[in-house]
Order: sequence, then C-alpha cells, then structure tokens
Amino acid sequence: MNTQKQHTMKYLQLLFLCLYVSFATAQNITVVSDPSSPRAKFGAEKLSETLSAKGFSVTSSDKFKKSKDKVIVIGEKGTDFWKKNAKSAKIDDSKLTKKEGFQIRTQNNIIYIEGTDASGALYGALELTDKIKASGKLPSEINIDDSPEMVLRGACIGMQKPVYLPGRDVYEYPYTPETFPWFYDKALWVKYLDMLVENRMNSLYLWNGHPFASLVKLKEYPFAVEVSDEDFKKNEEIYKFLTVEANKRGIWVIQMFYNIIVSKPFAEHYNIKTQDRSRPITPLLSDYTRKSIAAFIEKYPNVGLMVCLGEAINTVDDDVEWFTKTIIPGVRDGLQALGKTEEPPIILRSHDTDGPLVMEKSLPLYKNLYTESKYTGESLTTYTPGGPWGETHKQLSALKSIHIENVHILANLEPFRYGSPDFIQKTVKAMHSVHGANALHLYPQASYWDWPYSADKTKSGERLLEMDRDWIWYKAWARYAWDSKRDRNEEVKFWDNDLAAKFGTSQEAANNILKAYEETGEIAPKTLRRFGITEGNRQTLLLGMFESQLVNPSKWRVYPGFHESCGPAGELLLEYAKKEWNKEPHSGELPTQIIAEITEHGRLAVEAIDKAEASVTKDKEEFERLKNDMHAYKAFADFFSEKVKAALLVLRYSYSNDITDLDKALPHLEKSIEYYELLVKLTKDTYYYANSMQTAQRRIPIGGDDGNNKTWAELLPHYERELANFKRNLEKLKSSKDGKIETKEGKPWKPAEVTFIDEKPGTYLVKTGTKVYGTDISELTKVAPELQNLRGYSFVENDQNEKGTHLKFRNTKAVKLVVGYFNSDQKRFLLPPSLETDAAGNAHGQAEVILASAMNLKDLPRVNIHTYTFQPGENKLDLGKGKVLILGFIDADQTITPRDVGYIDAGEKAAIDWLFY
Repeated sequence: MNTQKQHTMKYLQLLFLCLYVSFATAQNITVVSDPSSPRAKFGAEKLSETLSAKGFSVTSSDKFKKSKDKVIVIGEKGTDFWKKNAKSAKIDDSKLTKKEGFQIRTQNNIIYIEGTDASGALYGALELTDKIKASGKLPSEINIDDSPEMVLRGACIGMQKPVYLPGRDVYEYPYTPETFPWFYDKALWVKYLDMLVENRMNSLYLWNGHPFASLVKLKEYPFAVEVSDEDFKKNEEIYKFLTVEANKRGIWVIQMFYNIIVSKPFAEHYNIKTQDRSRPITPLLSDYTRKSIAAFIEKYPNVGLMVCLGEAINTVDDDVEWFTKTIIPGVRDGLQALGKTEEPPIILRSHDTDGPLVMEKSLPLYKNLYTESKYTGESLTTYTPGGPWGETHKQLSALKSIHIENVHILANLEPFRYGSPDFIQKTVKAMHSVHGANALHLYPQASYWDWPYSADKTKSGERLLEMDRDWIWYKAWARYAWDSKRDRNEEVKFWDNDLAAKFGTSQEAANNILKAYEETGEIAPKTLRRFGITEGNRQTLLLGMFESQLVNPSKWRVYPGFHESCGPAGELLLEYAKKEWNKEPHSGELPTQIIAEITEHGRLAVEAIDKAEASVTKDKEEFERLKNDMHAYKAFADFFSEKVKAALLVLRYSYSNDITDLDKALPHLEKSIEYYELLVKLTKDTYYYANSMQTAQRRIPIGGDDGNNKTWAELLPHYERELANFKRNLEKLKSSKDGKIETKEGKPWKPAEVTFIDEKPGTYLVKTGTKVYGTDISELTKVAPELQNLRGYSFVENDQNEKGTHLKFRNTKAVKLVVGYFNSDQKRFLLPPSLETDAAGNAHGQAEVILASAMNLKDLPRVNIHTYTFQPGENKLDLGKGKVLILGFIDADQTITPRDVGYIDAGEKAAIDWLFY
C-alpha cells in the first residue's frame, strides 16, 4: 500500500472514530421527571418518544444524578422534586409566575424545564419536543420563557345528533353505544386529546341536554336512569378513562347541561314533559336536579359544570331562582358528601338569560364562577364586534371573573374548509381588546351535530374525521389563544412552512394555499353580516337565500341585535335601496361593496389554489378536496352577488314603478342559477350535506323538516321555481293595463272544534270593529280574509302579562291553533317563537310567520299570524308572559298559503316579495 493510501486510510479511520465518539456521546440522554405529577410524566414520555425516534438512547428517571451524558430535568416550581433535583442549578425563577408558564434553561449538559405549575412543566416539555421535531436534533443550548395569554383554551364536542331520537325532543340524547359508538372508542379519545394538548388546549366541553341520567343513579329516584345497567357501567368506565387521560394532558373536562330538562323515564313516571319552557319551577323538578348535580360532583369531582339557563326556562327571574336555589346548592351538597370545601368552577352560559343579573345574585353565594357568551352568535362574522351583544361581553368581563368567548356552531361556515389564520388572529385580538375576555371555547368548524365525522364524501366511502380535516382550524385558534400578538410577517412564514410540510410543496406554492384560505376566509363572514336573517343555525348561509328573503327580511323575523353586533356599521339592503332612490349619502359597509369584495375574494382564492396544484407531492386527495372547496366558495360568492344585484333592482322598482328595472333584474337572476348549477356540480359527489343539523329548527333558506333540503341539488329546483315565478309575474305586469297585477285575496280558513278541559275561555268574532281586550285601542280595524270565519278566545290583559296564556283541550282530529303575535319588541307583548333562544320553538310548526301584517288594531302594533299544530288527543298550550291573540282553531288538513297580507302602518312601504310567489 503506498504512502498516500495509508494516510487516507488513517484519516478515514480517525474521522470515523471521531464521528462514532460524537454520535455515541450524543446518543445517551436521561430524562428526569416528577413521578407524582401525571402532567410532568406525560410531558417526559412525549419528549422521550421524540428523542428515541431521532436516534437517541433515552433513560427515564425520577432522580437527578451527575452524568457526562445529556440530562433533561422536568418539574414544577416550588415542589420537593424541583428543590431536590435543581438545587445545584441556582436558576432564577422569580419571574416565573404566570399560570401554565414555563422557562427552559441550559447549564453545561443539563436542560432544566421548570413550570409555574404542573401544566407549565408539561408545556415546557412539549415545547422542547416540538423544537427537536422541527430541527431534527437536540438544541445544544436553549433558554426560553413562555406563558399563555388566555387562561382557558378549549374545544367542544356535542353529545348530540343531526336528528332527534324517536320519541324524544331536542338535546335529549342518552349516552349509549347505539347512539354514540365513538364515545367508547379509547383510541379515538387518545387521538383527540393528543390533538388538543399538541395545540396547548386545556379544556374540553361535552354538550348534552341532560347527561346526569346516563352517569349517576339516585336512591330517591331510581327510575330516572335512562340507560341499561350494562351501558351505565360502560359510561362509568369511559368517563373515568377520559378524565384521567385528559388530566395527564392538562385538560379540564367540562360537562354542559340545559335547564330545565329531566330524563324521559323520570318525566313518564310523573306524567310531565321532559322539557317545557313555559312551566314554573316546582319542588319536584328542583329536588331531582339538585340531587343529580350533587351525585355528579361526588362521583366525578374533577369534572367542571357549564350551566345553560336559557332555552328551557321561561323568565330571567326563574333563571336566578334556579341557579341560586337548585344548581349552586346541588354543587355544595356534592362537596359536603366528599368532605371538601374547595369550590369547583361553575361556568354560567349567558345565552338567553341576563348573565350580569344572574352573576350579581350568585357571586355572594359562590365565588368560583366563570361566565361564557357566544362571540358573534352561532356564526363567525367579524373581527370588529360591537352592538348590544358586545355590551353583554363587556359587562360580564368587568365582573373580574374569567369570561369565556364561545365560537359557536359556525352555521355560516358549514361545510367547506375554513382556515384563515389572519381572520382568526384578528378575532382573538378583538376578544381581548373589545370584549375584555380571556378564554376561548371553540366549536368544531363544521359537522358539530355529526361529530366525529365531517360531511365530506370520499372516493373510498370512508368518512373523514373532523379533527383531521379541520386541523388548521384548531391549530390557528389555539395558537392565537396562546399568543394573539404574534408578528404578522412571521406568522405568514410559519403557516407557509406548515402548509409546505403538509402538502410537500415549495414555499411559493404553500403561500398560495395560505392565500386561498385567507381569501375565502372573508366570504361567508361578510355575506352573512350584511345580508343574513340570523347568525343562528336557523339559517344555513352556504345553501343561499331566496329573493323574497333579501327584499322582505322582516317577514322571516330578523334576529334582534344581530346586525348591530356582528359586524362593522353599515347599511342593509332595504336601507341602501331607499337611500339610493332618495339620493341620500351612504355610510359604512355597503351591500354593493360586499358583493364586489366577495366575488373578488373568490376569484383570487381560485387563482391561488390552482397555481399551487402543480407543486403538491403529499396528501394529494386532501389537496383536491381543499381545491374543490375554494372553487365552491367562488361559485357561492358569484351566485349570491347576482341575487343581490337582482334584489337591488327589484327594490328600486318598488320606488320607481318602472318595469325596466325588473327587466334589468331578470338577467341577474338567470345568471345566479348558472352559478348555482356549478355549485351543485362541485358538491354532489363531494358532500353528504351542507348542514349537520337536519331538523325542523332550520328554516332559512327553507325548512329542514325530516332531514330534507340539506344539499345544493335539493335547493336548485326551489331557486328555479323562484325564477319561473318572477318571469310569470313580470309578464303579467307587462300585459296589465295599469302596470299592476290584481292579487287574489286569500280564502277564509275552515274552523275546527275542540273540547276544552277545565275552563273554556270567552270568545269573540275575528272581524273589524271587535275590541279584543274590551278597550278602544284594541279595536280591530283590518283583518285578513283568511281569519274572518274564526272565533278568538278572550283573555284579560293583566293575566296574560302576569301569568302567561294557557289552554287545555281535547281534539278528535288534527287541528291548528291560530295565534297572533304583535309586531313589537316591548316586554308587554309576548315575543314570537325564536329558534335562536328556544330550541323547541318549532315543536308544533309555529316558528314561521304564516300571514305577515295580517291584522291592524286601532292603537296597538300590527299582528303577524303563526299556527300551532296539535295531533288528536289531549293537548295544552302554555305561552309565556305578555299580550298575544288566540284567534281560534282551524282544520289542520286544509291547504294554507303563507303570504304577506300587507296591512302596514302609515308611512311604511309595502313589501315587494310577491313578485317571487
């Protein structure tokens, strides 16, 4: 061997030896954690798994020993473990004070991870884990501090279904393997809890109407349990598993329940309803609920409670009484049984109640109270919230208890993918700066009622898990709940890297994917806040809206406070049209501005996602689904914009009486159909449904009764019929002599007889001249033809205001009760059914206005007509406090045509929606 070769071989041997020594030295790591802390131990396990995956030899220990090898110590400030194992380090932890905060310090070959508390130690371990995953190596030196801004950062799972269970009402879903097979899947729970902790979420809300009868047994009410003994044991086991696994990950499980709801067997035993908004609080209801809560607290002491006082309790006075005399005492009883004095947190949900008043009456009795309120209702609409709903948030956060922002239902985002980090970051900032909140309660982005699955159809037929599909939704909200002040430029880089890794693309392509997410992120929020009837799940925005809803929204009862609270100041469609005709100056966000913006957002999103496609090398099927969603968003924006353009011209015609305005509207309506046909094409093979709530609670654009009208293909014929009606009425106008169509008056409805039980009220003829309350101001001056054969029932004004309105009767065939609601928000008038606040508000088909502006009284507000359907048998009607007209019974089998009768007040403009019927 020549000298040159010998030198080369010696060099290679020496190099290999150096590399081997270096590699061998780097391989050995000891991870020391506190064995008495499940969270520190879990963090140590995750860190060890990652180190092992990167080729390190990891030893776990509960005691620090000096070593030449790398050592990582994980612990909680102030504990005996930390004092013993970090005493030689002399680390300054005087600034480590914030809840769930941590600091990581490097000294020689030792990394110290110290948490303010057990969760802080866990999060410190996970932070180091993430850095090793990102870089592929253990940092030689790391010195960082971090802590979350928001105290609670939580996600929500609905123990609910898209449809009602047979023989049950809304929210009534016992915990059984038949109804919720996924609930008993431990591997699924581990996957979900791991997703939460990876995103540093620390709370999990389970939503159900009455969970207690599935989880506890009461010796006083043994018959109240509504699951089998076998299922009860399964529930005990999975609930314990869930809470233990959640606790390891620093996650607090919170069980939510509605009030007042009792179990079905309990209700049947006492011959009462499971839920009845109008019934008073009784000693029986209170005792059963109080004992249920006490048993739950005793059995599951680490589980929190969230209390929804609304929807099944009628008055705020009852809310206060129920919370202070039933719920809080129930929690105290459970603590007493445990021999504990430390108060577990109770979260008061402010929905459909006076949250500030309930808190005022409750805080003297119980200190550890949290408050929660929907951010902008049941949709995501803006990062500039305000209005009356914003004031509620401010009042609650001013109490200095922790106030939680609930990002709820997302009725306007279902079912397409949504993941705009920019929109979400701005929203979280608004939660802090505008509402004064410091906690997040996050719903699934879509398919809440169908969890754990998304609505996607796949080529294989396999259902996608919502948590996987909507990974960016959880990650973005959690990231900004931890720190909302992150630099925008750095955030773009962060998400570009994330998306590049997910789809195996270049940075440029990843930035285009991000751009597509952020452009479409504005479409649904802007559309709903400017044109919607409600932010609630009564409306499924992405199925569209009818022209009649755009030009006459009041007939559909616009939810009070919605537009003022859910977006920037601006003009609604009717206001804009009026100002435009009167040549008055416009102000704020305008309908024309929004349709121009959403179509541009759609165009830019499609352009960006199409550019990215060629670079995708990973997860191609999911990218195709994402791309399809972006195209669907564009088709929706184009469709909706054309409908608005048509509506503006129709509203102009209501001022001009110039038929050419209607001629100009027609092409826009026709074009909207073309875009909707594209939407059908994009969704028919990719989605099972648009909305996961498939019940009669859904009314806009059309009723969802019996699971119908949940796809774009089902809606298309309705929009085509609307276009045909408009064309027909336009031709009639053109062929009429005076430019007017003679409208057919409705025919009188056929009355029906019932037999009253107990006391029969007095009656009156529903005709002009009748004084319904015996006073001059209550004299009927106009009555729709449909009502003129009816006999109304007399009630005393004061009795209606103080006691409500009650009827008990027997009927041998199906009947409808005709009820007249005064068009007023004043408290002395009973408000009409509202599905936003009363989930049972359509149990008798009463949610919709059947005849709008159908009666005038001399000096009282005009009246809208609703009907309540009752099947044969013994029935009763219980309405809340306030004046309301009970106008008689009619045969349920007759055909009834809903319409706007048009009896309006002086100075008001007649509705123009007749053009579409």
